[in-house]
Amino acid sequence: MALHFVFPPNLQALEKDEEQEDYQDNRLFVQNAIDVSKLRASELEEFVKGVSFDLSDKELYCIEDQDVFDRVYSSVRGFSSLTPSCKSILAESLRSNLSVLLPNVDSLVRVSQSQDDDETPLLDRVTSYRNAFKIYSFFLFHIILTEESSTGSNNNAKVTTSTRKKQPVNSWNWELQRARMLNLIANSLEINLSLLFGSADPDENYLSFIVKNAFSMFEKATLLKDSETKDAICHIIGACATKYHYTEQSSASIMHLIHKHDFVVVHMADTVAFAEKKYADGTLACSLIREIGRTNPKSYVKDTAGAENIGRFLVEIADRLPKLVSTNIGLLIPHFGGESYKIRNALVGVLGKLVAKAFKDIEGEVSSKSIRLQTKQAMLEILLERCRDISAYTRSRALQVWAELCEEHSVSIGLWNEVASVAAGRLEDKSAFVRKSALNLLIMMLQHNPFGPQLRIASFQATLEQYKKKLNALEPDKMAEGTSDGVPSDNDSSNGEVDNGNAEGVTNYQPENLADSLADTEQEIASKDSLVPDVGNLEQTKALVASLEAGLKFSKCISATMPTLLQLMASSSATDVENSILLLMRCRQFQIDGAEACLRKMLPLVFSQDKSIYEAVENAFITIYVRKSLVETAKNLLNLAIDSNVGDQAALEFIVGALVSKGDISSGVISALWDFFCFNVNGTTAEQCRGALAILCMAAKSSSAILGSHIQDIIDIGLGRWAKVEPLLARTACIAIQRLSNEDKKKLVLSNGSRIFSILESLITGLGLPDNIWYAAADKAIDAVYTIHPTPETLAADLVKKSLSSVFCGSRRDALHNDIVGGNSTALSTVQVSKLSRYLFVISHVAMNQLVYIESCVRKIQKQKSNKEKVDSEGTENAETQKDNNINAELGLAASEDAILDALAERAEKEIVCGSSSEKNLIGECAPFLSKLCRNFVLMQKYPVLQASAMLALCRFMIIDAKFCDENLQLLFTVVENAPSETVRSNCTIALGDLAVRFPNLLEPWTENMYARLKDPSVSVRKNAVLVLSHLILNDMMKVKGYINEMAIRVEDNDERISSLAKLFFHELSKKGSNPIYNLLPDILGKLSSQHLQKDSFFNIMQFLIGSIKKDKQMESLVEKLCNRFSGVTDVVQWENLSYCLAQLSFTEKGVKRLIESFKTYEHALSEDSVIDHFRNIINKSKKFAKPELKVCIEEFEEKLNKFHNERKEQEVTAKNAELHRQKVEAFVTNANDGEESAESEVAEGVTDGEVANTSSEEEPETSNDEPRRELVEPVEPSGASSEVTEQEEDTEVQSSRVERKAASRSRATRSHVKDLKTPLPAITQRIIRSRRKVEQ
Repeated sequence: MALHFVFPPNLQALEKDEEQEDYQDNRLFVQNAIDVSKLRASELEEFVKGVSFDLSDKELYCIEDQDVFDRVYSSVRGFSSLTPSCKSILAESLRSNLSVLLPNVDSLVRVSQSQDDDETPLLDRVTSYRNAFKIYSFFLFHIILTEESSTGSNNNAKVTTSTRKKQPVNSWNWELQRARMLNLIANSLEINLSLLFGSADPDENYLSFIVKNAFSMFEKATLLKDSETKDAICHIIGACATKYHYTEQSSASIMHLIHKHDFVVVHMADTVAFAEKKYADGTLACSLIREIGRTNPKSYVKDTAGAENIGRFLVEIADRLPKLVSTNIGLLIPHFGGESYKIRNALVGVLGKLVAKAFKDIEGEVSSKSIRLQTKQAMLEILLERCRDISAYTRSRALQVWAELCEEHSVSIGLWNEVASVAAGRLEDKSAFVRKSALNLLIMMLQHNPFGPQLRIASFQATLEQYKKKLNALEPDKMAEGTSDGVPSDNDSSNGEVDNGNAEGVTNYQPENLADSLADTEQEIASKDSLVPDVGNLEQTKALVASLEAGLKFSKCISATMPTLLQLMASSSATDVENSILLLMRCRQFQIDGAEACLRKMLPLVFSQDKSIYEAVENAFITIYVRKSLVETAKNLLNLAIDSNVGDQAALEFIVGALVSKGDISSGVISALWDFFCFNVNGTTAEQCRGALAILCMAAKSSSAILGSHIQDIIDIGLGRWAKVEPLLARTACIAIQRLSNEDKKKLVLSNGSRIFSILESLITGLGLPDNIWYAAADKAIDAVYTIHPTPETLAADLVKKSLSSVFCGSRRDALHNDIVGGNSTALSTVQVSKLSRYLFVISHVAMNQLVYIESCVRKIQKQKSNKEKVDSEGTENAETQKDNNINAELGLAASEDAILDALAERAEKEIVCGSSSEKNLIGECAPFLSKLCRNFVLMQKYPVLQASAMLALCRFMIIDAKFCDENLQLLFTVVENAPSETVRSNCTIALGDLAVRFPNLLEPWTENMYARLKDPSVSVRKNAVLVLSHLILNDMMKVKGYINEMAIRVEDNDERISSLAKLFFHELSKKGSNPIYNLLPDILGKLSSQHLQKDSFFNIMQFLIGSIKKDKQMESLVEKLCNRFSGVTDVVQWENLSYCLAQLSFTEKGVKRLIESFKTYEHALSEDSVIDHFRNIINKSKKFAKPELKVCIEEFEEKLNKFHNERKEQEVTAKNAELHRQKVEAFVTNANDGEESAESEVAEGVTDGEVANTSSEEEPETSNDEPRRELVEPVEPSGASSEVTEQEEDTEVQSSRVERKAASRSRATRSHVKDLKTPLPAITQRIIRSRRKVEQ
């Protein structure tokens, strides 16, 4: 009888064990093993070739022959020591024999059908085939495992072997051979193994061996990179698990590997999908889903890596087998209630895959279709619900899934607006990545919206009204038809949704790319025909109206997000800004209302230090305004210049200069701008001319040659007759003159110098421009004079003289001057006020430019000197000159030259305003007059414009000269505090910043007054004060004094802009050094507590400031500092504030210990409920990170707090009751003293009445002695004061008909009450009692 081969646990188990011979006789074992590692190379090669020859020459089942089996075993056992050629020979022989054996198994079926009579030879043959099949499979698998283990160990030595020479050409390709061997084993599972093994399933040992080793290969990431190898392993596992019902063990192994390795997730999903597709059996997938579904959700909280892998696996399975997963999704839904957000994320992804793929081909009966639609609707509702998940990660994932569904057109019109509303709400989410997902979802919804390429609200409303009229016209006809037929019509939608197919009746516009689609969309959008197209019957019209209504609602929803998008563009998160810009670009493409205006607000973001934000703004700017035709680009740019404010113009100048230098704004665009400026384009207005020149001036900052070719046009048009049509054109022309290159400036002066200076002079001194434009134009005109004139001070002097003569002209000059100085407010007319304001502006601006001119001259001289020294150092001078310079250097003459230059510069600066007493200069004569004028508050209040101009001139003079500044500082602060005009106060606040920079020592004593501007009632003044102080402090020009609490209050300013600026200041301050806020915080806390702020405002300010402290050491130190501040504080509000600040700190282990150690400092404050609540919050936060030892201390501390709190509360209640009791006694005694006179007069009469009363007590119980006693004694315990009781009794006495009797009763009650209180009685009371006793006796 043939021996049977049984799969051993390992290769060595095939060697026969003498101790177990009794029951191993019928099994095939190795009898004569040879150690091939000891053979020489030639012997080894001959041995392997002999084995190969026998395998190929003999029968396929010759492997079960003992001799062949022993030799093959020996070769396989020493496989790692074989040469590559021997390995290839042996592996190929085994592989080829098994490949030939497999087809012969089918022949056994045919033989068995033809030889029914004699089954013995057939059984022997089946046994031989089974043995050969198992032996070949075992040895091939062992070769694979051996070679893989040796390959893995060799990979660790790659670095050392990389320099060796390449392998010889005849070396075998293991990757190819491995794939062929595994594919053969996988194919062996597809033959009819039931005949070989005698049952439907192969034996357990064979399957366990195959599956175990296949799963072990899955643990090698490098092996799975080979697609053929991976597919073969998937085939093996899929066949064993599905075809041969090895499902339970395979599921357990798959779950183990998924939990253990993240790289197997996709491959395991491929395996499960292969099994379902190959064998049309989803048993393995269902088993895995059941296993995941019945896992306790709490187990995923600890195993975060496993939860993530399981989640990814579920998503991959849903993607590959959507219908199968949809039928088993109920097993997974309970995990939405688990704590692991990773599982919830995965389930959200699963639902997204199912909605997109599982319900596309809904066919079959109406009932099953309805059930599947209900299932889909339930999934969509869950997805909407998950957008409000407690975890930000899940909210973000849900929004991402909705974006994927929109991209795949899996969201119906009926649900479209609900999704848009949820996404719009998530724009205000506290997590940045949720906001990013919401922005991306809205971008995707716009891109794939089913309503059309144009979503303007007005257009939708007009179209909707037209179709509603048509619908109203159709409905009566339809109703009439239904009535005539006798059958009522039912046109209502069953679920309120409009099918996507009907939406195509409107339009389905889905651009692929934003940049490419912008131009196409704008070309396609045209005015619609007024005629309404005929869309068909009533049903189609209803569907179209419903679709238009949905589109209108969607457009309004997106338009309503514009304020939020503006806030997001100011966010500190770069992703918020970038995605907001992308969404606004998409909104502009679809003509959403408000998008264009919002996009203008992005221009200041070009100054952002974040490179990604700048690039986003630049790309958006190019896409929207530049990537057009030349004329259209030029028109876009000049319109931007016209409509921009001062801040936007600075940003526009920056970005235009950058684009010109990069070449994005080409020379063709520049030529088109010149055409607009020169009125070469039909329909050009003067305003467009100015806008074109403004853009050209911006471009000239990067390329000054741009303006040089059109100098004459700038003079003729910019400063000619068109300047009267567009007054601001003259200002722009002056800017253009300043931007000319040095060569062009020289050419201009030589060719048109007299003309240009004459034009500028008339512009400054003339009255051709209105006041609101003249100041801006004169500013730039004076700048232009100092820029291009060779000796600007001469022309400036003429300008000042002419301006002066226009104010003080003729014989009235001195009289008018004296009247103004003397305070005669009637001396000035309106015309003279305007001229005087202009004169002050001119003289002050000339003075400022003169200062700048002196500094530029000094720099020019220093530059020339440095260039000369550089040339001298390079050895271009002769030896004698070099010797002289060395001598000068030794004598200090070189240093004296610098000192002389500095002295001259200082003298020149002083002479601008003050000068010497013997030499009166032109501007210096105005300084005393200006100072006296500004002190004339009556005149200033009468003419606010004059005050604005005068104070501006005063501030400029103060900036120029230190002496003049010192003399007028008191005046400046008086005006900045008391001036009725907020413009004056705002200008003076800005000037204070400049003065602090130039003369810090003079301004230091006035620091408190500068901080006081933060409390100004005007928004603009407060805003400028925040900006000025921020600039001074952050640039180390002003020390952070003890008034920083005023800046902290601005964090809660009513104006959002000021609040944001204050927060930005503290954010930047926290980055300096070791965070100054840490040192300032206790002082800020103390001062804010004493300012009686609203509780919410105080809490918000301190929460913000504490949030800027990040270092643990600083937090720990703050714990101690704040605890120490409890000492000596008796105010309950300050207790609450300190405890709140403690609760906002991020506690560490050391911080908690310091808090516990400082118990004595704050124990007296623990009686307050609000204080103890804050300490409990600290304890709850500390328990989350505390280690076991610390946790015990925290629990003991908590018990101590609660105990102390309760004791304190009891003590307070006792003390309160005692105080109340004392107050009542004092009140009673006081009342007794007040009533002594009336008591004495009533005693005698009251005795008789009292006796009568006692005798008739039954008839009149209200007059008994006991009743008044209760009236007086009982109210003592609650809270009523004795005075109140007395007043009540007096009222009773007035109302009573028996006054005397009542008084007697009251006196007895008083006596009994005094006895109970056991207190000393006054002498009068004692006399009353004694007299009453005598009467009774």
